[in-house]
Amino acid sequence: MAATTICSWNDFDPLQHVIVGRADHTCIPPSEPATEAKVPKDSDMHGLWGPRPLETVERANAELDNLANTLEQRGIRVDRPTPIQWNQAVITPDFHTTAMFGCMPPRDVLLTVGREILCAPMSFRCRYFEYLAYHPLMQRYFDEDPLFRWEQAPRPRLTDASYQSGYFDEITIEERLRRTAALDFVTTEHEPLFDAADILRLGQDLFCQHGLTTNRRGMQWLQRHFPDHRVHSVNFPGDPYPIHIDATFVPLRPGLIINNPQRRLPDEQRKIFAGNDWQIVNAAPPAHQQPPPLCYSSVWLSMNVLIIDHKTVCAEASEVYQLEQLDRLGFEVIPVPFRHAYPFGGGLHCATADVLRRGGCDDFFPNQIPGTRIN
Repeated sequence: MAATTICSWNDFDPLQHVIVGRADHTCIPPSEPATEAKVPKDSDMHGLWGPRPLETVERANAELDNLANTLEQRGIRVDRPTPIQWNQAVITPDFHTTAMFGCMPPRDVLLTVGREILCAPMSFRCRYFEYLAYHPLMQRYFDEDPLFRWEQAPRPRLTDASYQSGYFDEITIEERLRRTAALDFVTTEHEPLFDAADILRLGQDLFCQHGLTTNRRGMQWLQRHFPDHRVHSVNFPGDPYPIHIDATFVPLRPGLIINNPQRRLPDEQRKIFAGNDWQIVNAAPPAHQQPPPLCYSSVWLSMNVLIIDHKTVCAEASEVYQLEQLDRLGFEVIPVPFRHAYPFGGGLHCATADVLRRGGCDDFFPNQIPGTRIN
């Protein structure tokens, strides 16, 4: 196997090396402040926790293996994490929770910015030790690439001070929407928190979704950590569960973004895109009315595509409207069955983390517009 090189500045330049997750031992975590934010009261997951049924794990792994094989057949190197036994307690001096989550969605944990892979300080207590599944890969990359920067954001304590007490007691969807529009979230500003999947990498600019899993303190930390980048805050008031940006706002190639029409980027925040000749189009509607059983995510995982290069994209095989839209936009579309994997952490983009894409740190936004920058 060739030596490793780590470098990726965006999600659409030609993909050469990627991590694809695994579903082994995945659990539905017990209730905690962060999971209460994610699981609707009427969800079939509400009140459940513990190991997922073995037959669902096997179906998810079959689809993850198929994704890995599809990428390898196109000459892309694929690495896989090393799952640990997720059905065990997390105990720290500050909290205790009786089970963990899994390692299907490396995109949540690992943020690749140029020659660096950064492990995120996530707000879910059940995900506190999730980075361990990627530790063997990071060790190997460190040995093989002398320019690789292996970084860990400050480990959060996740005490009760990091969450608003009683935030979700008897809350309606209308109240959720009011609070998210007002930038009032369950996570406080007590310590830096962010998920890597809340961060959109566009060369010299990082766009961060301010929501249930990423706070402004986390964005401030990112700006100080990446002083040569411009870090922006964006939000989507139509989303009652604003967790992760990649089923809401998805760049497909330079100058083109699809936006969830139910979670529209506010006009004021659109100005930086319009002022730099980026086109934002409404994403096609999902093909399904409901997510699969025991799934955290919305039907808008239809948008959660994996871009191979500026002309090629993988999309979920049954999402016919999204496939048709991508075809109309000029892409070669690779249909990949993935609905059995959805409940384990998301779609095709969620299930991967970049190691190497061919391309540089371009300035896609030379005309900076005041209003979103983090100082």
